[in-house]
Amino acid sequence: MRPAGLLPYLLAQIVFGLLAMTICLPSMQEWGEIFSTDVTRVQLTFSAFVIAYGVSQVIYGPLSDRYGRRPVVLAGLAIALAGSLAALFAPDVEALIVGRAVQGLGCGATMVVGRSLVQDFFSGPERTRVMAFIGMTMGVCPPVATLIGGQLHVHLGWQANPALILVLGVLLFLLAMRMLPSGSHRGVGDTHWVVGMIRAYRALARLRVYLLHVAILGSSTGAFYTYLAAAPLVLRGYGVGPDGVGFHVMTATLSYVVGNFITSRMIRRLGDRRLMTIGQVITLAGVLLMVALAGWPSALAFSIPALVLGVGHGLLMPPTLSGTVGAAPALAGAAAAAAGLVQQLSGAFGGYSVGWVSTEGSLHVALLLTGFTLVGIAGQWGIMRADRRRGHNVHDA
Repeated sequence: MRPAGLLPYLLAQIVFGLLAMTICLPSMQEWGEIFSTDVTRVQLTFSAFVIAYGVSQVIYGPLSDRYGRRPVVLAGLAIALAGSLAALFAPDVEALIVGRAVQGLGCGATMVVGRSLVQDFFSGPERTRVMAFIGMTMGVCPPVATLIGGQLHVHLGWQANPALILVLGVLLFLLAMRMLPSGSHRGVGDTHWVVGMIRAYRALARLRVYLLHVAILGSSTGAFYTYLAAAPLVLRGYGVGPDGVGFHVMTATLSYVVGNFITSRMIRRLGDRRLMTIGQVITLAGVLLMVALAGWPSALAFSIPALVLGVGHGLLMPPTLSGTVGAAPALAGAAAAAAGLVQQLSGAFGGYSVGWVSTEGSLHVALLLTGFTLVGIAGQWGIMRADRRRGHNVHDA
């Protein structure tokens, strides 16, 4: 039976890690001066969180399949709380890096278990609709978190941000104890949990449809991080300063929220596969528009195509996420974990790839985005082929 208020709780749990990741970004401008350190060490406070956040999900997912969602998310929140305390009282940047890494290590549980719970309590079009709500919330979270973090930093000091995460973590911990069912998700058996984890990932590696969904997730995330990493550099060439970059970047973020909203309204009528196909077409249209407008001497040559790209991803991501956790329901935790890791790695690769191309104008970045998009389209084609082989009704998928 589904607990009352489950959806708002799931939204809060899933965005908790993203909030913890981004709320401290405004403080990073002054951490170098505060801790008398260089920019490289300050950047490590962010990188340490992201790496721990992504890698830890690979462990939490199978553990939640084996021992249940509740004990794993409670353990993760306890670790995140310890990291928040360490960050709050950090005397130097080294201690802050460790605190942020521990924060990320704990927050990985909230993301992967949250996605797994969607599989546990929702099915069919309703599951995709919930993923769309999650996408909308995650799209709004970074700009809102950055705004809140900046205000707290200015008025209360940088420590107010880890303090807020600490308070929210305690609330989530109490809600998890009240709302999530206790006990094992499935029989533990006699095998060691590490053996069970290896078996889970081996089973997923043999599921072609799962791998194809993950390929789409990775390509879409890689494209989005490529855009984010390239935006300040490309926009500088168009005469946009630091104070204006956020407004242009927000076009992709808010249009992604719009795409997720459309998905939540259209999923029952169109089904997963059709929405994914429409999302792929709109995404391709966006990157090709960026190629076509590359010679236009205006920042709109970069931000207008990004608006189209955001809508396409908003249509594409919810049914793709639903497909990853639904490919093997008994392994939903492991499936969500592996998909989350691929997203983090693809995003990191996308951001790094910007350094390989010229950012004078938008053409070369547009070609990078096209490459990521074509990988996603190839994954989509593979899924459609698999559907046809099974005699699957694509409209009802």
